[in-house]
Amino acid sequence: MTDPPPAPQAQEAQASAGRGVKLVRVGAFESPVYLTAPRGDRRRLFVVEQAGRIMVVRGGRKLSRPFLDIRDLVMAGGEQGLLSVAFAPDYASTGRFYVYYTDRQGDQRIVEYRRATADRADEGTARLVLEMPDDESNHNGGLLLFGPDGLMYVGTGDGGGGGDEHGRRGNAQDLGSLLGKILRIDPRSAGGRPYRIPSSNPFAGRSGARGEIYSYGLRNPWRFSFDRRTDDLSIGDVGQNEIEEVNFVRKGRGRGANFGWRPFEGRTRFRDGEDAPGHVPPVIERTHSDKWCSITGGVIVRDRNLPGLLGRYVFGDFCKGEVLSAALRVPRARSIANTGLKVGALSSFGEDASGRVYALSLEGPVFRLARR
Repeated sequence: MTDPPPAPQAQEAQASAGRGVKLVRVGAFESPVYLTAPRGDRRRLFVVEQAGRIMVVRGGRKLSRPFLDIRDLVMAGGEQGLLSVAFAPDYASTGRFYVYYTDRQGDQRIVEYRRATADRADEGTARLVLEMPDDESNHNGGLLLFGPDGLMYVGTGDGGGGGDEHGRRGNAQDLGSLLGKILRIDPRSAGGRPYRIPSSNPFAGRSGARGEIYSYGLRNPWRFSFDRRTDDLSIGDVGQNEIEEVNFVRKGRGRGANFGWRPFEGRTRFRDGEDAPGHVPPVIERTHSDKWCSITGGVIVRDRNLPGLLGRYVFGDFCKGEVLSAALRVPRARSIANTGLKVGALSSFGEDASGRVYALSLEGPVFRLARR
């Protein structure tokens, strides 16, 4: 299923959104998969390399020494590796940050570290926050984000393989499993426990359900984001055999939301005879028949130096490489446009502390989206 043809006014918006933007090369890295920066730090970028390093770009120059190097702990390759880093809201005072990686046994780990200096982590401060056993090598999710509420959101894949064939009806619809979800936790230890479950989580205290779950019914939410202005939630969920999708909910509407996998792939029935109660259908679908293979979820642009993209969601696909933009709306996005930018092996988008937007290629280059 594809989006309907745009109305004339939408076509005009598409044309505007496709002009006036270029790619500025920031540097070359080894299989970069994510970029971010601590709140308030406008001098530094932190680039995550899949093999297990986090590199620093300071004042526009890539430093030779990694911020963190845990390659000896990480199983990397395919969809596995060091997949993201998130700096705590109070990082400036506490130095707390968190990484998500696949360990040598193939399981997913969230680990807390502290910084030693502004350009170097203290590897001796490692503290395990959460471990998720995983029998398959693919669908690892991998993104950590601190949301507008200061809590940590974690994207997890459905456990891998194909068709979510784990358990009676797969992991994604199973509220007893952490896989195929977006989790919401306070990663600080308390009362002898490595993290806290917010009492406001939708399934906290419910028998048979994991209290960490915030949203469910996801196949592999590789990249998701919160709008820096509105706090709306956007999720790029990688499809099975036919459909790639973007899910979108307004502020707070992700709480308890079911995004439909595995009964549905996109808006199309995937598994007959199964239900996804009250599921939220995607606002964007793209098909494998149109050469899409693995959607790379993006961000809503709030960089005022990109007026043609301001307020629009930028996203793409690992295989196709084209960078698109859209006005996200419910029930369907509008004015989906090709920006004219192309990034081969598009692995991720990211934002710095100023809200500038970046696109990463697994082949090495990292680019900033800039006004032409």
